[in-house]
Amino acid sequence: MRIERPRGTRDFPPEEMRRRRAVERKMRELAERWGYEEVQTPTFEHVELFTLRSGEEIVKEMYDFEDKSGRRLALRPELTAPVIRMYVNEMKLRTKPLRLYYFRNCFRYERPQKGRFREFWQFGTELIGAGTPEAEAESIALAYTILKELNVEFELHVGHVGLIRSVLGDVPEEIKNRVMRLLDKGELKDAVQTLRRCGGAASCVDDLLGLVNLSGDATAVDEASEILRGKGEEAVSELKELLEALECYDVDFKLNFSIARGLDYYTGMVFEAYATKGLGAQRQICGGGSYRLAALFGGDDAPSTGFAIGFDRVIEICKAPEERCLKVVVAAAGKEPEVRRAAVSVAERLREDFVAYVDVMRRSLGAQLSFADAVGADFAVIVGKRELRENKVLIRDLRSGEQKLMNLEACVAYLRSL
Repeated sequence: MRIERPRGTRDFPPEEMRRRRAVERKMRELAERWGYEEVQTPTFEHVELFTLRSGEEIVKEMYDFEDKSGRRLALRPELTAPVIRMYVNEMKLRTKPLRLYYFRNCFRYERPQKGRFREFWQFGTELIGAGTPEAEAESIALAYTILKELNVEFELHVGHVGLIRSVLGDVPEEIKNRVMRLLDKGELKDAVQTLRRCGGAASCVDDLLGLVNLSGDATAVDEASEILRGKGEEAVSELKELLEALECYDVDFKLNFSIARGLDYYTGMVFEAYATKGLGAQRQICGGGSYRLAALFGGDDAPSTGFAIGFDRVIEICKAPEERCLKVVVAAAGKEPEVRRAAVSVAERLREDFVAYVDVMRRSLGAQLSFADAVGADFAVIVGKRELRENKVLIRDLRSGEQKLMNLEACVAYLRSL
């Protein structure tokens, strides 16, 4: 019986994992240089953690289940809510702001397509306890730096949900949230139709269209202010302060007031990054913004800012960092126990600095050297009875064929010098 992998999941062979790990390490290194520390939360949580945040509608997109005690649980569909839950439960008394990052797999029950899977990976950060423009600017700049360092070609768009909410003004809250959710999905036409069907809400359609069609540099803020006609002054002021704080960083972006969030705890700045080539329709690779979520989970009203990078989409289009470690095959020239023991001992020493293989199949010397070619080894270090008598090893360059007899430490020093 042949068993296939579940739909919407993938297997990653060694060469793909090497590439993924190289990109992951680069992301981690950059986040830690900015002072962020890694956290980890459970793979499954209580369903309420996500329905409190996003409403019961999200259950359709989750892998939810009851355990043997009848508890309603779900595989995590994202990581912001679990991290804030952990903050409320265990970290709220720590010195603010908290700079946290994560890299984990998430699960959503949706139709698989290019760039969209049922199991996927997210890299993200949360800056908890600071509601300043400087905190928002740092979050944007870190996301931008990570994508630039990975040589991703992308556009960064920055907006503010307060402007859209100001345009919607006195629209009933239920309709307002529905419109925000539609805008969040890029369904502008449906959002407009929803407003037009809502009687008094139809009057703000022209203003909404005018706002979401604005984009460009900082002058767009003044154009937005004219459309708002005195509404949303706080949001306009916050956006101007953010733009001033962003001047401290070398960040290339444009304003985009069509970026929305369908959840009312997003309080202000939002940003998204879009790949400019290689991904087709599913080209959003990063999304973030400022929010207040801790109070919803029984904590303090801590202002927070964060972002999540879609690792699976980025890995398709980024240039993985060069990570080259010499590969060495230690070949035993003989089947005598003392020769085999010596080969293992040499491999143990070499593994302190290099990738080292040692034969475990009792192959002949020729077969071991063929294996070295097959795995792309750079050198073979040969150990036989003669080498044992002289307390040396024979090192062979598998590219040039040159070989030298030397003691083990001289061999290590030679390989380090390359």
